[in-house]
Amino acid sequence: MKKKQLSREAKAEPESYYFDLQASWGLTKHMGGLGATRKLIELCRIDKYSYVLDVGCGVGITACYLANEYGCKVVGVDLSELMVERSKERAKRKNVGDNVEFRTGDAHNLPFKDGVFDAVICESVVAFAKDKQKMISEYVRVTKPGGYVGMNEVTWVETPPPELVEYISRALGQAEFLNPDGWKDLLENAGLTGVAARVYKTSALRQWASEVRQMDPRDYLGAWGKFFSLFFKNPAVRRWVKEIIIPPRSVFRIFRYFGYGIYAGRK
Repeated sequence: MKKKQLSREAKAEPESYYFDLQASWGLTKHMGGLGATRKLIELCRIDKYSYVLDVGCGVGITACYLANEYGCKVVGVDLSELMVERSKERAKRKNVGDNVEFRTGDAHNLPFKDGVFDAVICESVVAFAKDKQKMISEYVRVTKPGGYVGMNEVTWVETPPPELVEYISRALGQAEFLNPDGWKDLLENAGLTGVAARVYKTSALRQWASEVRQMDPRDYLGAWGKFFSLFFKNPAVRRWVKEIIIPPRSVFRIFRYFGYGIYAGRK
């Protein structure tokens, strides 16, 4: 499928390479893998009776997991049409189409009425937002009174060197990570109560293992095959790789500085 796939080669913004590439090769990921997703589900009190919104659903891994393992109703929303297509394909393969639906939408202006969902979750989404507080406020708006808003986000556990922050932002689509207090403040400023924060350190090996476990081997190998195919065929991908291929030395100590946090509060 070549439609729109990294077709915006005229664009020079690194974030266009990063997100289009993820959609094209059918692989999205977050820190902590499935174990972190389960912690988020627990904090948000999700069960089979919940109506859940998964914001920035990517290729639908978490939404399909919720529908399959918990039997709850899930809506996944993503800004990328290609991500939504991948999600629908996954739901069909997993036979969970009756419990999950996917649609395009902007997390800064969600296409839902007030007070619809029992829980709104996201994984590695708010870090990429230009207006993080507006995004969280939208999550709260569409959540029912008494419902939960939760997120899993990369978290600085030690103050990083400036050159590492700049490189990470450039490599990961202009991502901006916060420390635990920064992430908690966003939820509290949006009016949530009882905000809980669980922060975890990890390592490169544990993170890689969590990603492999979360995906079907066929999907994981297929994603890498698509990446290498895109690298050789698409100049935009090669330009993006060239921008990030020489990292600062501090990147080899990156897991000293960051981990991930599971944050949730009640409306």
